[in-house]
Amino acid sequence: MAERRFQLYDTTLRDGTQQEGLAPTVEDKLAVARHLDAFGVGFIEGGWPGAIPRDTEFFRRARTELTLRNAELAAFGATRRPGTLVTTDPQVRALLEAETPVVTLVAKSHTRHVELALRTTLAENLAMIGSTVRHLVRAGRRVFVDAEHYFDGHLANREYALEVVRAAAEAGAEAVVLCDTNGGSLPDGIGAVVADTLTATGARLGIHCHDDSGCAVANTLAAVDAGADHVQGTAHGYGERCGNANLFTVAANLVLKRGRGDVVPAERLREMAETGRAIGELTGVHAHPAAPYVGASAFAHKAGLHASALRVDPDLYQHIDPARVGNAMRTLVSDMGGRSSIELKARELGYEVSAGSEPVARAAARVKELEGRGYSFESADASFELLLLEELAGGGLEQPFEVDAWKVGVEERSGGEVRTEGSVRLRIDGAPLAATGTGNGPVNALDRALHQALDPFFPELARLELADYQVRVLGNGSGSAAAARVLITFTDGRRHWGTVGVDGNTVAASWRALLDAVRYVLLTERGADHRTGRRADAVPAATAPAVAVAG
Repeated sequence: MAERRFQLYDTTLRDGTQQEGLAPTVEDKLAVARHLDAFGVGFIEGGWPGAIPRDTEFFRRARTELTLRNAELAAFGATRRPGTLVTTDPQVRALLEAETPVVTLVAKSHTRHVELALRTTLAENLAMIGSTVRHLVRAGRRVFVDAEHYFDGHLANREYALEVVRAAAEAGAEAVVLCDTNGGSLPDGIGAVVADTLTATGARLGIHCHDDSGCAVANTLAAVDAGADHVQGTAHGYGERCGNANLFTVAANLVLKRGRGDVVPAERLREMAETGRAIGELTGVHAHPAAPYVGASAFAHKAGLHASALRVDPDLYQHIDPARVGNAMRTLVSDMGGRSSIELKARELGYEVSAGSEPVARAAARVKELEGRGYSFESADASFELLLLEELAGGGLEQPFEVDAWKVGVEERSGGEVRTEGSVRLRIDGAPLAATGTGNGPVNALDRALHQALDPFFPELARLELADYQVRVLGNGSGSAAAARVLITFTDGRRHWGTVGVDGNTVAASWRALLDAVRYVLLTERGADHRTGRRADAVPAATAPAVAVAG
């Protein structure tokens, strides 16, 4: 007899979209489904046809626009309504009209929910489950049943909760998914209930956990340890209230910590971080930077003690090789680090240096001095690389242009129109150059003035755009007189990098960050190699995954 395959079931497009602020279009949902399929999930729950018009449209378009190579598409819905025939129930009919190979039904397993929410009898609820499952199975569908509020229901009335599982399994449900709907359970309780249910019913069991107690992933693993072999979750743990079990964390833990190679193939696990980034772009809700495995900070190291150890062996402060999940180790430069941190960061950026060298010692000292004045380099790799280039060149780094002066003026005209104008006076090879730009604020105006002046001489700057701008008031002043730290993220359409500026004047701090961005592009693209000893095969820092700028 063939071994039963583990089932990884994604409900991002249904349960995940119940998260506050997450409202994907049909096009977004189709694109997310393609990424999940490429990642290797077994099932993709697309939504609730008949109940939500957008989901009905998704399934209609999926028939011709969505080709799945690894996953099967599932439609979600409820059992027939109390006192109706399954053959005439419009919601059940909509499930069949979705034409998916899989249907997942939600069913009540808590007696109070049956009596108060469904307003029917316990016996009728069991009949609703059995008749709906049989009807869909006879129509050729694979059927899963989500036993809603199962763990609370098992605590309130164990025998009835078990009867719900038996009714679904005996009617032909492929798996009965035990749901911690309120998310309040803990791992020991989850494991005990799953084990008891498995012993009492013999049914194939799944697990669906919410994260209200912060234990959704741990609860899911406890259920698997107790015998569940169908796991539900969402990308990045999307979902209402505190979210669902994070599908990426669960998958990585099962494969890498439990040795379950049948969850997701190892070669697809190596694409997990990229899958997470792509889904975050589509939904507009990105992974938390500190999210396990896929977060931008999941393998980022800041403290000097860590950096010293990582120089010897990266495994000393990392539980896995980040490449196994498609992520990468990063070194964060700050005043907490020392020469080892500078060396690691420099090598990460592509420079052959030694922690004992004079340039590294000078760079470490400058970082500590500047961060003491309010600078922050951990989200400003471009500004750090310019600092490093200067020290590698012995302080004599040739600049592509010089600044003589700059200014900004803001004028309110009649009718309430506010006009901001920035002007710059520069020199290129000693020749004077002036330009003016207007914008919706001082930074935008200065940015346009720089482009106006420099783009004709340096065409590569035409692609440079400001992508994010954040200001933080520092604690060395009071009120409007305090100094400001400005962090700016720039992009050229395919890469992102950050710069930092600090000054008692916010516009001046912004100007410093703008200059760093321009000089970074020109110095890294116009051959600093012969002056600095940069490796010819080095990958510029800007090709690293984008990191959110924090103020």
